[in-house]
Amino acid sequence: MDFTNKNVIITGGASGIGKAVTTGIVAGGGHAIIVGLNLEAAQNVCKELGEENATAYQANMGDSENIRTVFGKILEDFGQVHCLINNAGIVSTAPFDEVTQAEWDRVISINLTGVYTAISVMYPAMKAAGYGRIVNVASVAAKRGGGLLGTSAYAASKAGVIGLTKAVAREGAPYGVACNGVCPSLTMTPMTGNLGEEKLQKIISTIPMGRGAQPQEIANMILFYASDLSSFATGEISDVDGGVTMDG
Repeated sequence: MDFTNKNVIITGGASGIGKAVTTGIVAGGGHAIIVGLNLEAAQNVCKELGEENATAYQANMGDSENIRTVFGKILEDFGQVHCLINNAGIVSTAPFDEVTQAEWDRVISINLTGVYTAISVMYPAMKAAGYGRIVNVASVAAKRGGGLLGTSAYAASKAGVIGLTKAVAREGAPYGVACNGVCPSLTMTPMTGNLGEEKLQKIISTIPMGRGAQPQEIANMILFYASDLSSFATGEISDVDGGVTMDG
């Protein structure tokens, strides 16, 4: 896909799905702006892809003030950001009656409030430019109420992302700002790599295609929405889940 002369922010862009997206942006001729908590990991990806093709910034996606500072600096440095991909997130697997207030607040702050804050910084600039692509990574857990990996706090945070995606899409459409979402199911990333074989197989048994996704398979849909190939799509929530949801 073509990202020539496009500046693209990818939160959590140094590993898993995010790294596959970052690689795709650079392969398409774009400049990848990797935002993450682990600056060293982001810098290593920049070196791997060529430092002329990618830039790393450190940000805590659970700290709204920090997000506003870092994303404001990105706008200063690049002038225009054409696409924002909100990929960073954390999983919560505790049963509902074991979720503490601290756990709830932590998951919501990173998975939902962090997404809102990142969009809120970039949206006015995109609106003024008459062009923007926003892609939010949600989860099938939002539609199922958990049940595969993440549970109540995770499902609620990702359901909020879906609602936010549609609201931003509706308001941004007249100004050339599109906002779409992608819902993966189990994806074989470092985040899911420590599940243990028994739990992993239990989850896989619920997926009609009989396997977890590779990061690139999720990245392909994200890259589509980030590109101009999706020029007449906004407010869409696409499941890339091996047949788990099938909600039409």
